[in-house]
Amino acid sequence: MPTITPDNTINIALSVKDRAASAAWFKKHLGFEEIFSVDEAGWTELSTNTPGVTIGLGEAQDVKFGNTMPVFGVDDFDKSREALEKAGVEFDGDTIEVEGMVKVAAFFDPDGNGLMIAEDLSKG
Repeated sequence: MPTITPDNTINIALSVKDRAASAAWFKKHLGFEEIFSVDEAGWTELSTNTPGVTIGLGEAQDVKFGNTMPVFGVDDFDKSREALEKAGVEFDGDTIEVEGMVKVAAFFDPDGNGLMIAEDLSKG
């Protein structure tokens, strides 16, 4: 029995310098929608394309790489990476592929937070 009682939700909290700019970036590039924003708390929350998973953007003056790395599944990795690159999104190196298992690549949001896309190759 777990220590906590999970409710099938996950919020991935990211530190950002400008919540509005970051929220706009997530909407444009990943198709997320804003759920709410609380200026007094310095917090904006976005829905993702996965039921029960949200992204929280907390304002911070000092944002460092590696504070979290959410991994977003995609149906077509190559097409997704190409579209992000064409939009000016910076990737952290080459695609890593484990044959028959997964393709992954890390990229950055405007504040340098590490994110990743992945395609499950075992389904095909």
